[in-house]
Amino acid sequence: MRKITLALSAACLLFSLNSAVGARASAPTPVYTGTTAAILAEQAPIHWVSVAQIENSLMGRAPMAVGFDIDDTVLFSSPGFWRGKKTWSPDSEEYLKNPEFWEKMNNGWDEFSIPKEVGRALIAMHVKRGDSIYFVTGRSQTKTETVSKTLQGDFSIPAANMNPVIFAGDKHGQNTKTQWLEQKNIKVFYGDSDNDISAAREVGARGIRVLRASNSTYRPLPMAGSFGEEVIVNSEY
Repeated sequence: MRKITLALSAACLLFSLNSAVGARASAPTPVYTGTTAAILAEQAPIHWVSVAQIENSLMGRAPMAVGFDIDDTVLFSSPGFWRGKKTWSPDSEEYLKNPEFWEKMNNGWDEFSIPKEVGRALIAMHVKRGDSIYFVTGRSQTKTETVSKTLQGDFSIPAANMNPVIFAGDKHGQNTKTQWLEQKNIKVFYGDSDNDISAAREVGARGIRVLRASNSTYRPLPMAGSFGEEVIVNSEY
């Protein structure tokens, strides 16, 4: 009986040792990978500018027409777009072709949009200069709209500087904003998308990039500075 007990004890000890070795072999990868000063200091070779530097570059120039994209440039409007997607096409982007969505978005849902601080700073600077403010958006046009009123209120734009929003719409293979920038003789245009910068360049305007917030529903995020354009620092909010 004693021999059997000793044999069982030895077997249990061997199993315990093997289990411990197996546990060590399958240990998870450490969560904390660490970093270095070089990684933290790494910066993309972008032409960064501040609002103050833009203002300084315009000193001595007469008042002019300047333009702004709306979504992700002056307004964080993802809440409305998120609601539209969930309501009309949870599994696709088809809601963007639905007139019902645009009726809602252009007539009240911007009450849930958050004005971006960079928009406040830029618009205040251009109002102080006496510039004429235009908003040129890729949103679809609707019979009525409250976007102009919302923007004027959110950014305290005097009536003398404010112009009604231009709804350029979205057409496949065409940059719909180009003709409007040319027609309104816009000299500086701010936007978050590649189309905004390319539209400005097509008409000889100065295209300046505003960063799209990382939690925007508009994906993928664009590569700011990829055209060699100026990019405003801290403009994601």
